[in-house]
Amino acid sequence: MPYLTKPLILLLCLVVTGECRKHGHRVRRWTGPAETQKHGTSLAKKPPDVTKARKTKTEQLLKVDDHDFTMRPAFGGPAIPVGVDVQVESLDSISEVDMDFTMTLYLRHYWKDERLSFTSSTNKSMTFDGRLVKKIWVPDVFFVHSKRSFIHDTTTDNIMLRVFPDGHVLYSLRVTVTAACNMDFSRFPLDSQTCSLELESYAYTDEDLMLYWKSGDESLSTDDRISLSQFLIQKFHTTSRLAFYSSTGWYNRLYINFTLRRHIFFFLLQTYFPATLMVMLSWVSFWIDRRAVPARVSLGITTVLTMSTIITGVNASMPRVSYIKAVDIYLWVSFVFVFLSVLEYAAVNYLSTVQDRRERKMRERARSQSLPCTCGISQTRTMTMLDGTYSEADTNSLAGYTEEPMVPEEEQEELHEVLEKPEHMVVHLSVSSESTTTKKKKSLRALNIIQNTHAIDKYSRMFFPGSYIFFNLIYWSVYC
Repeated sequence: MPYLTKPLILLLCLVVTGECRKHGHRVRRWTGPAETQKHGTSLAKKPPDVTKARKTKTEQLLKVDDHDFTMRPAFGGPAIPVGVDVQVESLDSISEVDMDFTMTLYLRHYWKDERLSFTSSTNKSMTFDGRLVKKIWVPDVFFVHSKRSFIHDTTTDNIMLRVFPDGHVLYSLRVTVTAACNMDFSRFPLDSQTCSLELESYAYTDEDLMLYWKSGDESLSTDDRISLSQFLIQKFHTTSRLAFYSSTGWYNRLYINFTLRRHIFFFLLQTYFPATLMVMLSWVSFWIDRRAVPARVSLGITTVLTMSTIITGVNASMPRVSYIKAVDIYLWVSFVFVFLSVLEYAAVNYLSTVQDRRERKMRERARSQSLPCTCGISQTRTMTMLDGTYSEADTNSLAGYTEEPMVPEEEQEELHEVLEKPEHMVVHLSVSSESTTTKKKKSLRALNIIQNTHAIDKYSRMFFPGSYIFFNLIYWSVYC
């Protein structure tokens, strides 16, 4: 027994010593940093984990759950003032066919709701996104006469809510709206259009909500880079007035007015200049020989069809209004000028045909009734004169002969009216039975030369250009 006791005691001491060493290592492992920090080592202090700290919820800070936000602020009391300002980001498009415009803007509301006031030692505001908007009261402003509108949602809803400690609220959102614009096209394309974007509370009358521009005309700001391809933006301005609905009452309405003046250069190139060229091209037919029927007819038809195409193209891009536009006046007057040039050749061709027929008939009748006296003139020279090719010597050689009509008087007047061509001249001569001394005049006084100088074409060369220039002077002086 005494021999076994000593080994057992020694074994027990070894076990206790090992346990003590293990325990000592654990203590040093967990208390090491603190001891190191105490000894003055330069290790940085770790920041506290804020995610594990207990914070006050927004609903509790703003007391959202303690109030009924379905009612407006100061419900039952005076109307709550809501200030509005707008920053126009872009004016995207103007449509004449649909008579509307599309605008992207930042719409901001300002009001005070004491239910949202909170305690702050720094007096700083708190900013929230659109998720809080659904839990509090906000003004129900909408766009009057809008066709389409939406709040941008890329990458999230473009809504901002800023609450100040005293309860003042700023509510901002980015909106694109397409609204109607009543346009007057009586002076198109030399016109100016004034469009309005109207804002109004949908549910609250002026007794509950007073909508106003926060800073007057300065409440509306625009980007200097805003531009349109067809219009020049002249000015933006704001107005406000009351709108009355017979079933609900009076409402405050705010107006964003802007004036647009159309650029004319595009229409000069695409409409006015081609129309003027077609009219001038139709005048070329006045210098083409009247016997060139295919040339003059094809030229007239081509100009008429081209003018019809121009008129159709212009009206295709315009609304179907019931009044006459300025461009319609110009195009239709130009079309009338082109059409009249075609009718002018029709008249020339018809009258020429009638004259040729009557001239041929009268010449045959004159030859059948009596022959011109040769009176010493060779037959060849006589026939040459009848064909219209005579010389001054031929006429001077007839100075001793007197005048006597070879055609009855009732037919002579008709002959004067018909034979008006320079290339056909008839000289009627006869020898008087009386002595040449008994006549008052001894020379040839009665060479009835009737010439046709194509008077219609001649006068048209002056009348058509002069009339069209006069029309242009009046047109541009009235509409410019």
